[in-house]
Amino acid sequence: MIERVFREEHGRAVSVLVRVFGDVDVAEEAVQDAFAEAVKRWPEGGAPPSPAGWIITTARNKAIDRLRREAAREGKQAQAALVNVVEPVEEGPVRDERLRLMFTCCHPALALQARVALTLRLLGGLTTAEIARAFLVPEATMAQRLVRAKGKIRDAGIPYRVPEEADLPGRLSGVLAVVYLVFNQGYGGREDLAAEAIRLGRVLAELMPDEPEVLGLLALMLLIESRKGARMRDGELVLLADQDRGLWDRGLVEEGQALVRRCLRRNRPGPYQIQAAINAVHGDAARAEDTDWRQILQLYDQLMVVAPTPVAALNRAVAVAEVAGVEEALVEVDGLDLGQYYLFHAIRADLLRRLGRNAEAVEAYGEAMERTENEAELAFLRGRRLSVRG
Repeated sequence: MIERVFREEHGRAVSVLVRVFGDVDVAEEAVQDAFAEAVKRWPEGGAPPSPAGWIITTARNKAIDRLRREAAREGKQAQAALVNVVEPVEEGPVRDERLRLMFTCCHPALALQARVALTLRLLGGLTTAEIARAFLVPEATMAQRLVRAKGKIRDAGIPYRVPEEADLPGRLSGVLAVVYLVFNQGYGGREDLAAEAIRLGRVLAELMPDEPEVLGLLALMLLIESRKGARMRDGELVLLADQDRGLWDRGLVEEGQALVRRCLRRNRPGPYQIQAAINAVHGDAARAEDTDWRQILQLYDQLMVVAPTPVAALNRAVAVAEVAGVEEALVEVDGLDLGQYYLFHAIRADLLRRLGRNAEAVEAYGEAMERTENEAELAFLRGRRLSVRG
């Protein structure tokens, strides 16, 4: 119960407390204290009628108590003044609390990765280790980035306030990156985060209907989410090529494809739009063998011009295997520096398997297994490794 409330309400609670106190550390610590109090009380006394309201109220009271103690002990006038803060009533262009904090964290004074990491921490309630895996960096490196980001906000006096409407486009790239990373974390096993990301994507689309990348991101998430019902079988991951497409949510497919068509009419291509178009092509195929891989490869070529990244190149190699052959795809994969990414090893293992290089495939599957903690992914990789061992 408490774990579910934490996952569903952590971001909202932090958002409200940041709005009240204007200090991210005060807000985050208070919410953590409130959940710690819930762990003590709820198992015996039962959960309150409104768990989210209880968390927010308890966190607010704990923050006030802490600020009073610190003001009395150290004479911190600025913190003492926070005790009398009342929740602001101004709304501004962003009326969703969590999206409001997301835009606030994505201040241009912070590096893009710092914006994304900090927002994942505050809104998603992700641990430092989870965020580090999302960025493919060591946990210690990510911990330092989070500390530096908070320090910069404090030292530079970056205000936690609603950005003016004219400032929204300048914050957009960081916000979109956050939403997509939250979605990916959810698609990796935390369905509450995937649903929250889609909800935020819809709010963004209403807020900024003329931004094609906003529509592209929403389309991308909807098209991926449409396949959720076919992605697992008996607790094991099912690859796209092996999925029962009758289990796909056709309503989400059609909504996503309609958004892609809207993006095409704008003729302002960006990375989320192109990725959405790739997934729309998959959605067009009634059977895996009907997939238009040449069109997908052309879209990946366009993506590599607009936003060339090693992960995009890895995904492009999958299309290369279908169009130009497995050997050429393996050459491209082996030229990438993605040794810490489990999908790099999983895709490489599959290419080796298809070439009959089973001993190397077994080793590559093992490398992939060492780099994921997701049980469904591990079960799939174990099964594939056993199949090539013979």
